[in-house]
Amino acid sequence: MNPELPSVSELAVIAARSQALADVFKLPLQHRVWRGQAGDFQGAGVGSSLDFQDHRNYVPGDDPRHINWQAYARTGNYSMKLYREEVRPLIDLVFDVSDSMFFDAAKQTRSLEVFYFAVHSALKSGASLKVSIVRGGASRRLSDDAVHGHAWAREAEELADTPAAAAPDLRPIPLRAQSMRLFVSDLLHLGSPEPSLQTLCRNNGRAIILAPFLESEANPDWQGNYEFIDAESHQRLPHRVDRSVLQRYASAYRRHFSAWSDLSRRYDTLIARVPAEGELQRALQHEALSSGALEIWS
Repeated sequence: MNPELPSVSELAVIAARSQALADVFKLPLQHRVWRGQAGDFQGAGVGSSLDFQDHRNYVPGDDPRHINWQAYARTGNYSMKLYREEVRPLIDLVFDVSDSMFFDAAKQTRSLEVFYFAVHSALKSGASLKVSIVRGGASRRLSDDAVHGHAWAREAEELADTPAAAAPDLRPIPLRAQSMRLFVSDLLHLGSPEPSLQTLCRNNGRAIILAPFLESEANPDWQGNYEFIDAESHQRLPHRVDRSVLQRYASAYRRHFSAWSDLSRRYDTLIARVPAEGELQRALQHEALSSGALEIWS
């Protein structure tokens, strides 16, 4: 059973709150070379901006507008002026809509805030943005109208059920070559992070992961008899928690996120966990600035 997400009007309020933070924090787009559509960021191809790059010999079929006629007058040889194109960055945003992102009210709100913050940060940067949602093995590319009209939430609710703790399958998502990939997920699924990271970085892409989390997930203070509810399957699991159980849980939790951290460095992926508690601005500052996942607008 999929989670019930807020209404359109409630999502609009969350989106407006998150959009304000896009004027405070920005994505680190200035630190790489881009290829893509005409825009504001320097790229690696030959284009028509005024930023002169180099010369090369003329090849039949080249655009005659870029022939260096002054050099031809001196030497009698055709050569081409090369310019560094200005491009519009490509950003592919993937939002994990697994039940574990929404089972708690505070975590649901923070997950939605981070999603909308990512949307508005990408748009403020002038990027070409494409948004997808994923839940286990099901995924869907969203239209711009669905994102901005908040109809995407109904589409998320229609995605097929997924087994408990199933990893989101990112492979079918159409990630564009050399795009920046923003992945909003709590990363609470079984298995190695490597398949997800490999997919996020395929075709010369670079990834940033923003991971909402609850303090009660990271540092629970359980003691005694509890009835746990699996966030994905909604199965009720009675369990007695003592100190040894809590220690095993804490150890497994640390190992899980250490694996994500270690492999993220190998794949040149920036990862920042975002606490669900407190104001959004402070939560985004928790790790995102120090990790380089976000920057302050100057």
